[in-house]
Amino acid sequence: MRNLIIDLDAIAFNLGVMRNRAGGAKVCGVVKADAYGHGMVEVARKLEQAGVDYLGVADINEALTLRRAGIDAPILAWLHDAEEMFIEALNEGIELGLANVDHLNRVAAAAEITGRLARVHLKIDTGLGRNGASEAEWPQLLKLARGLVAEGFIQVVAIFSHLSSTGEAEDLAQIARFEAAVDVARQAGISFELRHLTASDGSLNYPQAHYEMVRIGLALYGLSPFSDNKAADYGLRPAMTATANVTQVKRVPAGEGVSYGYQHRTAAETTLALVPVGYAEGLPRQASGKAEVAINGKKYRILSRIAMDQFVLDAGDDNIEAGDLVTIFGDPAALVPSADDLADAADTINYEIVTRMGGRFVRSYLGRVDQE
Repeated sequence: MRNLIIDLDAIAFNLGVMRNRAGGAKVCGVVKADAYGHGMVEVARKLEQAGVDYLGVADINEALTLRRAGIDAPILAWLHDAEEMFIEALNEGIELGLANVDHLNRVAAAAEITGRLARVHLKIDTGLGRNGASEAEWPQLLKLARGLVAEGFIQVVAIFSHLSSTGEAEDLAQIARFEAAVDVARQAGISFELRHLTASDGSLNYPQAHYEMVRIGLALYGLSPFSDNKAADYGLRPAMTATANVTQVKRVPAGEGVSYGYQHRTAAETTLALVPVGYAEGLPRQASGKAEVAINGKKYRILSRIAMDQFVLDAGDDNIEAGDLVTIFGDPAALVPSADDLADAADTINYEIVTRMGGRFVRSYLGRVDQE
């Protein structure tokens, strides 16, 4: 009675759209956070079948999950525990994004123990203020990396960073800082194959910064990273549809309070429809009174308070029955609310909406890749 329908063919299609926009650069498909709520293993299988060049995850546990599921594509992980030893990562051929001397030394030790060459991507912080070596730390990191290359412990595959997406002026300043950091790396004697800086938003906005690889996350799932542009503006197809079935309907008189706090009272005799989705499934409570859903081709606002397990719709005199399909969000081309609509109602972003969907939702897949 609660379903997340994931269209894997749409994800493969979106990969093609973004690959065409990348102008010949490799594409790293980002599947961290359970593929933004779409199911990491199933999405990775589809992307691998579609010829993605890399898969990107946040941490090594995510990368290991993919390897254990039989994913052979190159995998990059970039967010590491301070005490990580990296041995299992090297044994599974996982490439590592590194930003500090301690982690680089730990990777070298793991390479010596395992006898495996560590393939690393060195990260410079160009202004996001998160993961990445500072400009002051960068020369020391490069010096150590050069020595470890000479000793045969590591191979520097790439130099990378991440834009803050604050605005054009800030992004262009970061691009300039990134190119300066790359020049410093070259002057330090570091050889590398790839530069990668842009995620979905930067890849759409700054073709001059595609370099040898782009990292595509949100756009893979058919969503726009911009508040002023919709996915359809870029030819992208939303991949997630969240649905449920009405579990109960009843007629109530005027003046009836509905759900916690009586945020809504009925204005006249009306039909109430109960839908078994709440904030335990990721439907934001703060969207109460603002979010809309679709039933039988018509949109209804959730006027009452969203609860943990359910919400109630005031359907007036419309003919709604138990079992009717409720679309919470999906492809707006189907005339249903979108993830962007729900995000606006909850005063958040579409990234959060799709990533948080879970709880008792049951995922099903269109275009699933069969396992051999």
